[in-house]
Amino acid sequence: MREHILMVLKQIEKEFDIKILYACESGSRVWGFPSKDSDFDIRFIYLHKKEWYLSIDQERDVLEVPKHDKLSIQVHELLDLNGWELTKALRLFRKSNPPLLEWLHSDIVYYQTSSAINGMKELEGHVFSPVSGIHHYLKMAKGNYRDYVNREEVKIKRYFNIFRPLLAALWIEKHGAFPPVKFTKLLCDILPTGEIREILDDIIKRKMAGDILDPAPRRKEIINPFLETEIQRLEQYVQEISVEHPNPTDLLNQLFRETLNEVWG
Repeated sequence: MREHILMVLKQIEKEFDIKILYACESGSRVWGFPSKDSDFDIRFIYLHKKEWYLSIDQERDVLEVPKHDKLSIQVHELLDLNGWELTKALRLFRKSNPPLLEWLHSDIVYYQTSSAINGMKELEGHVFSPVSGIHHYLKMAKGNYRDYVNREEVKIKRYFNIFRPLLAALWIEKHGAFPPVKFTKLLCDILPTGEIREILDDIIKRKMAGDILDPAPRRKEIINPFLETEIQRLEQYVQEISVEHPNPTDLLNQLFRETLNEVWG
């Protein structure tokens, strides 16, 4: 599959006349608990040629293959590719956008060229906002808890969709830094022992064994109070913290210009 992914990325460059700077895996595969039929969620950052940036009109700055942007070659049905143009990515980076930061922290990297991505990683400390991160992950955890936990039948992966963002928010609270994307790293750091840890260890084993639904009692009397208590506590905590950064725009402008010259001359 990796060879096919690289071929598709090269074809995107050719047909859209761009240069891909970075391409990685995002989602369940990089979180560490994919299903057998999980999509390959490929996310990439790309750069247009210089002329594209000299227009008075702003052009479309995303590519979605094959959902909205078609290629002349066949793309495997499990591939979902989504790319952001570099200036769009840098504007979101300036806002400490958690999905973008997850791309940069992915440990499944398919392709990287130029020094732009390393430059962004070096500047992460200038842009990362614990407030933004906790708000993002807390919103995910609350929404998934509301939607899934009270259902009669719950897919095993739904528990991960609740606990992964919650543990990420707790990591930010504890460390003041962006959390690792691997679920097991979050789990070992935030919940090294205890009943919730034992429940999650069991869920992980069942997920790896291919279980789809959880037919057993969901131990709501343990899980629900923990989730509700931590969500409520984090909601209060995030209202009380504030982290100020100097405006990084000049640094990001410089990084963009250097990348444009590096890639296109």
